[in-house]
Amino acid sequence: MEAKGRPELGEFLRHRRALMTPPDRPGRERVSARRVPGLRRQELSDIAAISVEYYTRLEQGRAPRPSREILGALGRAFELSTVENEHLFRLAGELPPQPRAPAAKIRPGIRQLLDGLDDTMPVTVHDGRLDMLAFNAAAADLLGPIFSDGLFGNNIVYQAFMSAGLRDVLGEEGAEQLARVAAAELRRALSIYPDDEHLRSVFRDLSTRSPEFSRHWERGEVGTWRSATKRVTHPTRGVLAFDTEMLHDPESDHWVMLFTPRSE
Repeated sequence: MEAKGRPELGEFLRHRRALMTPPDRPGRERVSARRVPGLRRQELSDIAAISVEYYTRLEQGRAPRPSREILGALGRAFELSTVENEHLFRLAGELPPQPRAPAAKIRPGIRQLLDGLDDTMPVTVHDGRLDMLAFNAAAADLLGPIFSDGLFGNNIVYQAFMSAGLRDVLGEEGAEQLARVAAAELRRALSIYPDDEHLRSVFRDLSTRSPEFSRHWERGEVGTWRSATKRVTHPTRGVLAFDTEMLHDPESDHWVMLFTPRSE
C-alpha cells in the first residue's frame, strides 16, 4: 500500500518557493528568462541539501511523512520564522521543535506598550525562563523592592522565595500565592527548556537554600496562571488591589503582565 502523501504540505512548500529570491550570479549572464517567480526546484533542493526528486514529490503531495531532519533543512532553506517553521512541522504531522531559548530582546511594539501605559497601569515583561526583562515606571514604583542584583536577581521564581522585601509588598497570603505559582511555572519552564543551564541553576539553588520551595515543588503542580487578583502594599499609598492578566508573545516566548487597578 502506498504511503499517504500530504497535499497541504506540498501547497505550503510551493508557495514559499515562489516567494524566494533567485540567487545572484555575478559575472554570468542569465541563459534563459524565468517564467515563474521564485526559485526553481533544483535551486531550492541544492540549498536544502536534499535530492530534487524527493523535493518534487513533497511539493506534489506524493511523498510520505518527511523526517524531522528534512523538515529542519527545509525550514533553514526557506529562512522561516519560528511560527512558520512550527506550521511546517505540523503540516508534516510532526510536533514543532522545542525552542532553545526565549528571544533576548523585546519587540519595539511591546516596549511602546510599556511606555504608553506609564500613567495608566503597571506593566511588566518576563520571558519563558521567568526572567524579568522590563517594566514601566508604574511597575517600578509598585514592585521595586522585590528585585535585586545578583546572578538570579531578575528571576521571578528565585525572588518569589528569596526576596527579603516580598512579604512587605504582597503580604503573607499574596507571597504564599506567588510561591505556589512560581514553583508551577518553573516546572513548566524546565519542560520547555530542559537543557537550559540557567533554569537548572535556579532549581538547584532553590532546592538547596529554600525549604519553602521544596514544599511547593513536591506538590507537583505545573502551569501558567493567566488571570489573578493581587493586593500590593505601597509605602505611601497603602494597600492597592489589581486584576492581573498575562498576554503571551509565542514567537519570542515573552509574557506581558498588565496590572489593572481595581476599585474596592
